[in-house]
Order: sequence, then structure tokens, then C-alpha cells
Amino acid sequence: MSMRRFITYEFNKFALIGIVNTGVYYVLYLAGLHLVHVSYVTAHWVAVVMSMVGSFFLNCYLTYGVKPTWARFVRFPLTQAVNVLVTFILLFFLVEWLGMNSSAAPIAALFVTVPITFVVTGKVLKAA
Repeated sequence: MSMRRFITYEFNKFALIGIVNTGVYYVLYLAGLHLVHVSYVTAHWVAVVMSMVGSFFLNCYLTYGVKPTWARFVRFPLTQAVNVLVTFILLFFLVEWLGMNSSAAPIAALFVTVPITFVVTGKVLKAA
């Protein structure tokens, strides 16, 4: 398999896991709200942490083919911090400077943030 094809294959797995992870987050969030009856803040943070743990293992095993370790697990949230920061900067730029609709801006930002997060996650998880 060529390097380009391998990277495309790896990226597609990363994107699919991101979609699954988003679904898991949302189901957990709704379960916290409507089944456990916790506040939306508590539901959000529990869902974030649980979906991030799932994302860590799925990305280790399925996307990057690396063994999960405590060192990788501790560094993994940094990938999400990068994602949040880049998304915020892009949203600000798109809405405030380019006048884009604030409802559409997060979707546009995905085209930049997903590839950046893919690269950062790969570096974090592939590091020893």
C-alpha cells in the first residue's frame, strides 16, 4: 500500500471514529439529562470524558494501530485541546471577520480542524 493511500485509509478511519464518538457523546448527554436527571453541565462533562476515553481506545487500536499506554492516555486530551482552540479561532475569524452565519461556521471549521486534529492525534498516539 502506498503512503498516500495508507494516510487516506488512516484518515477515513479517524473521521469515522469521530462520527461514532460524536454519536456516543450525544447519547450519553441525553441519557444524563433524561434518564439520570443530572444538570446539562454534568451531563456534558460526563459525556465528554466517557466519549474521550472511548475515542482514545478506538483511535489507538483502529486508526493508528498502537498499544494504549498510560502515557498516551494522559497526552490524548491535548489533541482535544488543540481542536477546541483551533475551532474557536476559526469560528471567531469566520463569524467576526468574514460575516459567516454563526450556525454554519462550525461546519465550515470542520474542514480545517479535522485534518489538524488528525495530525496532532497521530503524533500524540504514535509517540512512545
